[in-house]
Amino acid sequence: MKLNRNYDNLQQSYLFSTVARKAREYSQAHPDADIIKLSIGDVTLPLAPVVVEAMKRAADEMGKKETFRGYGPEQGYDFLKEAIAGYYKREDGVDLALDEIFISDGAKSDLGNILDLFDADNTVLIPDPVYPVYVDTNIMAGRRIVMLDSNMDNGFAPMPDEGQDADLIYLCSPNNPTGAVYTRGQLEAWVAYARRKGALILFDAAYECFVSDESLPRSIFEIEGARECAVEFCSFSKIAGFTGTRCGYTVVPKTLLGGKLNAMWLRRQTTKFNGVPYLVQRGAAAVFTEEGMSQIRANIDYYRENARIIGEGLAAAGIRFVGGKDSPYLWMECPNGMDSWDFFDFLLERANVVGTPGAGFGKNGARYFRLTAFGDRGRTIEAVERIKKALG
Repeated sequence: MKLNRNYDNLQQSYLFSTVARKAREYSQAHPDADIIKLSIGDVTLPLAPVVVEAMKRAADEMGKKETFRGYGPEQGYDFLKEAIAGYYKREDGVDLALDEIFISDGAKSDLGNILDLFDADNTVLIPDPVYPVYVDTNIMAGRRIVMLDSNMDNGFAPMPDEGQDADLIYLCSPNNPTGAVYTRGQLEAWVAYARRKGALILFDAAYECFVSDESLPRSIFEIEGARECAVEFCSFSKIAGFTGTRCGYTVVPKTLLGGKLNAMWLRRQTTKFNGVPYLVQRGAAAVFTEEGMSQIRANIDYYRENARIIGEGLAAAGIRFVGGKDSPYLWMECPNGMDSWDFFDFLLERANVVGTPGAGFGKNGARYFRLTAFGDRGRTIEAVERIKKALG
């Protein structure tokens, strides 16, 4: 028996588990400390009432013989796929066929699982700093990874280098961790590059619902030609607070490789995945109703206001940052040239506030720090005041 030795090349612990451990150890050593967490991007508002009611009705159906459902379609029920297609048409002007939409238990899973379709002998282009899952899942598979510099000079929205060849390209907009958002022109350049290189863009749109500037694209498929070179991943975790409920979807156009990739993904999912529970899918479909969107937007506006409050606090403290306007994340420069893990300790000890060290997202994040707007309003205001005081 032989193990996959590629796992030896991974960092010893996952970023967020390290953050949680350090915060827990500090709390145990200082039991009177009132710690506020602005670190992991977990939501704090409850599910929208319309979502809860839909799930209750679905649970009642499961208790009656005439409406009980067993195994569902691995790729998702049509009622949810129709709701998603309607959302894309209304919000982005994008037409999707139902058999191009695949329901999953979250974008994170699909971003890793999609790699089943590709040979290990592919070059993967990934911006740095980056959501760790992109890097780790490719390390696990033994692929060659090329990191693309994302920095303050390019607004943390790096553009393609014609001298660099790539087979798979990861893009995330609005970006996790930096909060940067690609413009339409920038995504047009990426699509053109991918088509010239014969590459595939893996586009993570998990935070699309936070884009308020109508000039900014929320879907890669708003860009002409993207249906020939891109797959899009999205999630209900941020738009509807499904971080614990678990539901997402992936769009694989049938125009990719003459439908080959769509057929392969269908085969992969029907073989390795049994589908998302019926109750969860009913709740997800309720998100896109008129009532659902009204309730969901109120929650998103709540987090947007948190982001504004954090941004104003950082600006008042003279800290440079990006994000926070069309994203729930603020990517701040560590003060006084501090390393991000040193700043983590400083903020935890001086302000009892937990954030996420940028070094955990790549070498270009070594002197940056991520704060999230997903917290409680009162606690967010308190955290900002503590940060300003600590930096004062």
